[in-house]
Amino acid sequence: MSTLQIDSVLAQIRSLQSQAKVGMPAVRPASDLAGIAGAQGAGGASSPSFASVLKSGLDKVNETQASATRLATAFEKGVPGVELSQVMLESQKASVSFRAAVEVRNRLVSVYQEIMNMPI
Repeated sequence: MSTLQIDSVLAQIRSLQSQAKVGMPAVRPASDLAGIAGAQGAGGASSPSFASVLKSGLDKVNETQASATRLATAFEKGVPGVELSQVMLESQKASVSFRAAVEVRNRLVSVYQEIMNMPI
């Protein structure tokens, strides 16, 4: 998941949180929900659904972790050209991407719980 997509999701979550705290209705125009629902936006261009963006992001996190594991295994086997600095860098990239994915999940769960606890 790219940084821009994560920022967009987090901005939408923050917007919903602020609306819930202020007591404003959580009704948004259809053009604002195009990225989440997969509906057509203002320009007529089709936006990817929220589920596909989330799945794509999780797949990239998985790829990053698999790459770090392969590189660490190659270093452990003594494959020429694989340096410890490369292994550590890939390991840190995998760690950061996993923590970002967990943070997005935590925020989504938090927003879901807030929505479920709203009075009707």
